Amino acid sequence: MISQLDLRQMSAPQKAELIYGEARSAISDRLWRAALGDTDRPALAGETKAPTSLGLESLLAMFEGKPASAPSATGFTFRNKVLESPRTDLPATEKGPEICSAGLGANARHLPALQRAAARTGLPATALAAIVNAEAGKGRDGAWQCYSRNPRSSAAGLGQFLSGTWEHMAESKGTWLNDVARARGWLNDRGQVMAGCRSQLLSLRYDAEASINSIADYARKNLDSLRRAGVATGGNAKDIAKAAYMGHHLGLGDAIKFMKDGLNPGRAATLLNAQIGRGKAGQQIAAAGCATAAHRQWLLAYVDRNVRPDRFAA
Repeated sequence: MISQLDLRQMSAPQKAELIYGEARSAISDRLWRAALGDTDRPALAGETKAPTSLGLESLLAMFEGKPASAPSATGFTFRNKVLESPRTDLPATEKGPEICSAGLGANARHLPALQRAAARTGLPATALAAIVNAEAGKGRDGAWQCYSRNPRSSAAGLGQFLSGTWEHMAESKGTWLNDVARARGWLNDRGQVMAGCRSQLLSLRYDAEASINSIADYARKNLDSLRRAGVATGGNAKDIAKAAYMGHHLGLGDAIKFMKDGLNPGRAATLLNAQIGRGKAGQQIAAAGCATAAHRQWLLAYVDRNVRPDRFAA
């Protein structure tokens, strides 16, 4: 979680980078998402979206030593007991090696959160750890950085959630984040995030427990949707982690297309450009013969290298 102690341990350049990332994101977020054709935030009936604040005021308040406006998810005592109970309606998965603190290494402090989120959603804890490891920025010792930011989008935190996706998770019944948002009074009577509460909500992306639980909920939702769309997601931690990561990385719509018939060349080129830059993307497209093949080769190779549940097993 974000605490005053964590902030005191950050260097001046690190603090400046975090604040700058928040400020510039407010400007670039909507342009970048429009350029990518981002559709991860479904429009709600009758909703008029206001420009999204990304938590800059909350961060500044914490740096100044004022009472934190971003509450600690780990300290909440109002969690719905249903959310804390393991689900029993999930597809069976092969029982693999258990997650262990030794496998997590510098991230051992996140073991309890991973275990709780795994028990609640019925997903392997090693799969959740693999998704976090693939998304989060890391320190020299491999420790996941709670303050990770993507300078080209609004993606932030251990799960690199876009602001729109995070809001949608808060508005989705049955998620850990929805439970928190309701208890904190951040939702209106239609279940939508109120404009004055967006800053506090979005700041929770920097809370490790909030990110881990939301990764688990997002993975569960995507896996269920992939299966309903006829996409095989496997039954072991490795296959589950890869399928869930595809949904997390691409968004559900593109993940279904990618895993069934393949993305069209225009969309594939857009995504590859966003990931590795136009120069490298152009070279890989030329080598592969088309953008669809180039993007597929790049993403599958990335997933094979980085989504490795076995690294976190006993």
